[in-house]
Amino acid sequence: MARILVIFAHPAFHKSLSNRYLIDAIDTIQDVTIRDLYQHYPSGFIDTLAEQAILSQHDVLVLQHPLYWYSAPALLKEWMDLVLTRSYVYPDQENSTAKLTQMLQVVSCGGSLTSYQPDGYNRYTLRQFLLPFEQTAILCGMRYLPPFVIDGVHKHGDATRLRQFASRYRLLLEQIRDESLVIDESCHYLSHPEAEA
Repeated sequence: MARILVIFAHPAFHKSLSNRYLIDAIDTIQDVTIRDLYQHYPSGFIDTLAEQAILSQHDVLVLQHPLYWYSAPALLKEWMDLVLTRSYVYPDQENSTAKLTQMLQVVSCGGSLTSYQPDGYNRYTLRQFLLPFEQTAILCGMRYLPPFVIDGVHKHGDATRLRQFASRYRLLLEQIRDESLVIDESCHYLSHPEAEA
């Protein structure tokens, strides 16, 4: 089984109903570790060596965050800058101790997915906005999995819909952990059935 590290970054987690559902859904999964960056580092100063030590104990990296100005919150970017250093994570370095195989992004956004289209409000697809993260994963020798997106979070407080997203998220991490996940050529999860309401 793969060990999964979830790096969670939300500067206003107490206001995020959608992310609360997601975190609660995965909190009890065996072999999944959740690191809340804003809880661990309220001053913003990241302990690089401690984070690298934790990362080296895992096989899969999950970055869970809201979409802020078409990117990630500042502390997550700082974490990536400090922790994913060339000597630590690049696969071509002899002294690299990171053995990560896959990376998944879990993104919450206020707009609907239809707004993230060439003819939509945001003019580009969400996947295009996430390209720097995808390239980071590839450069670090990881397979970049299709992002898991919970969209339209500002337009609904539908607990049933949020429970469905949360259930799908839990199932996805369990399948990644158990190495049973299947993705088709168009980057869709094949063994990712609809969750029960």
